[in-house]
Amino acid sequence: MMLRSEWHPISIIGAGRMGRGLAIALERTGAEVGLLTRSRRPEETRHAGLVLLAVPDDTILSMAAELAKEGAVSARQVVLHLSGLLDRRALEPLAATGAGLGSFHPLQAIAEPSAAPELLAGSFAGLEGDGRALAAGEWLAATLGMRPVRLTPGAKPAYHAGAVIASNYAVVLADMAERLARQAGLSAADAAAMYLPLMQGSVANLAGGSVAALTGPIRRGDAATVRAHLAALAPEDRELYRQLGLAALRLAREAGLSPAAAAELQRALERRSE
Repeated sequence: MMLRSEWHPISIIGAGRMGRGLAIALERTGAEVGLLTRSRRPEETRHAGLVLLAVPDDTILSMAAELAKEGAVSARQVVLHLSGLLDRRALEPLAATGAGLGSFHPLQAIAEPSAAPELLAGSFAGLEGDGRALAAGEWLAATLGMRPVRLTPGAKPAYHAGAVIASNYAVVLADMAERLARQAGLSAADAAAMYLPLMQGSVANLAGGSVAALTGPIRRGDAATVRAHLAALAPEDRELYRQLGLAALRLAREAGLSPAAAAELQRALERRSE
C-alpha cells in the first residue's frame, strides 16, 4: 500500500502489548515507525505525520499535556489515542496546536505482539475525532487491513462496554467453565482444554446472528436441566447462571420457543430457594 506522506512517518508512544503489536504490523507494511517510551525526546515526535498514544487511559491527558508543553506536536500532524472509552477530549491540551485530534481503537485483543499483524487484519477499528483525525484513522485502518467504523459523539462508553463483554468476559466465563469441570473431577489439563472447541464452535455460529447461534437447554425449553444446573452451583455461580440464563431466554423467545416453555424456564431461573 502507498504511504500517504502527510501521515508518515508514524510515532507510537507506549511500548505495551498494543503499541508493540501495532509497530510490528505497520513495519510489515513498509511503514517507517518509531516506537517510543515516555522518556522519549521531543524531536522524536515532531518529525512524525501521525502520532499514536498507546498509553493507559488514565495517562492520556497528562501525555497530551506533556507533548503540548514540549512543543512536540504541530498543526501539520494528527494525534490519535487508542482508548476504547475516551474520546478526543482526552487530547484537549493539544487543541491549541491545531493538530488533528481523535481516537483509533483496535477492536482486538493482543496478548502477544508478534501475532498482531494477523489478528488486526480483518478486525474492526472504532474511530472518533475531527475530520483530519477520521481521515488518518481510516488510512491507518486500511494500511493494517482493518475495517474502520465511525463512532457518533457520546457512543464510546456503550461501544466499549460491548467490547469488554465480548472479549474480557468471555475469558471469565471460560475460566468459570474450567473451574466447574475441575469440580466435576476432571484433570486440570482436560478442564483447561475441553471447552475451547465448544466455544470456538459457538463463535463460528455467530456469523448467522446471535438468535440463530443459541443452542442448549434454554433454547430447547429444558427447564429440568436448568434446575439441575442451579442445584449443582455455589451461590455466587448460581446467580451469574441465572442472569445469563434470563438473557439467553430472551434470545430463545426470539428464536421461537413456545410461550409455555419460556414461562417454565423463567420460573426456574427466578426461583431462589435452591
